[in-house]
Amino acid sequence: MGIATLGLLLWAIPMAGLIWHYGWSHALTQMGWFFTKAALLTFGGAYAVLPYVYQGVIEHYHWLQPQQMIDGLALGETTPGPLIMVVTFVGFVAGWAQALFGADQLVMAGVVAAVLVTYFTFLPSFVFILAGGPLVESTHGNLSFTAPLTGITAAVVGVIVNLALFFAWHVFWPSGWQGHVDFLALIICAFALLALFRFKIGVIPVITGAALAGLLLTSLKPWLLELYALLPPLTF
Repeated sequence: MGIATLGLLLWAIPMAGLIWHYGWSHALTQMGWFFTKAALLTFGGAYAVLPYVYQGVIEHYHWLQPQQMIDGLALGETTPGPLIMVVTFVGFVAGWAQALFGADQLVMAGVVAAVLVTYFTFLPSFVFILAGGPLVESTHGNLSFTAPLTGITAAVVGVIVNLALFFAWHVFWPSGWQGHVDFLALIICAFALLALFRFKIGVIPVITGAALAGLLLTSLKPWLLELYALLPPLTF
């Protein structure tokens, strides 16, 4: 009970300060509130909550562009640490893009927003672990407690599939369904799937190879387009 009370105070005091200083509708206040809700929906880890984060920061608040979210997810997948740390990237980009403290303090706005988002995302998790850990340990074998978790796990699988489709949509069709298809991304994806499932190559080598292939192909793309333009048209 004491840990839960302390956690509530650690949440309420900064939130009250944001409301008092900036008001409820300010971006920093809304970031604190939104990422608190996101932290309470982390059943299944980052893969389960990221679709909710995407809907909030892009479709509702318009803090980021879809491609910026994709870049953040790619960074999160290829750097050490938990994937949920992508929220720090989201906070920084959102603070920068919103110019919270004026056009001459963009870095400060990004850093403050990143720290705030990270704090409100991780605080509930620590409270749950410290306060609820002993309770969870005592429920082993308790069907009335574990049965609902089975349903939650099944739902999480569906949410993760939704995230995979989100990745595919914005990577293969960066301009939307009506735009052009990114064939380079399709080719790299096909070879990555072949390496993973057919040849059982490890994830790290596949990610490294895909990154190098993407860098190489993107660098060569202007030269290839110029070469294609010099070729005579095909006639049949």
